[in-house]
Amino acid sequence: MDTVEELGGTYFYKGVANLSAGELFFWIFLDEIDQQLGIKDMTSIAMILLGLPTKSTRAKPIGATQGTSVLSKWSRRVLNINTGMRLATLTSGSIQRRKFSYTKNLGAFVGRWIPFVGATILASDMTIIAWKASNKYNTIAQGSDKLWS
Repeated sequence: MDTVEELGGTYFYKGVANLSAGELFFWIFLDEIDQQLGIKDMTSIAMILLGLPTKSTRAKPIGATQGTSVLSKWSRRVLNINTGMRLATLTSGSIQRRKFSYTKNLGAFVGRWIPFVGATILASDMTIIAWKASNKYNTIAQGSDKLWS
């Protein structure tokens, strides 16, 4: 169990003394980040970064996202399968236009969606971290220092 106490309007948490309510929440939040993040988050970050269109490519139609990603090039090579149907994908250009882009290539479809899977995993983890930190803080904080009653 964490060593926590409230003394004279300040808090003591895991060896750090005289913390304000905001500082206490900050340290609890950092602890929750430390406990939550792991290999899946590193994978998520890699999915996002490898999905960025950093590689130059052939000329593209007006409005298409310029460049391609490492993931897209790799997945097109490994999964070069024509599905015969249009598959909805998102790219930075399609997001700006608020419309899906379409492809019939399974590799392109996978390559375009992997970064969004990574971002979803990270968003889920950040939500869990915020929830746990808020609840832990509220069990420690006194009176009007609580986030909600």
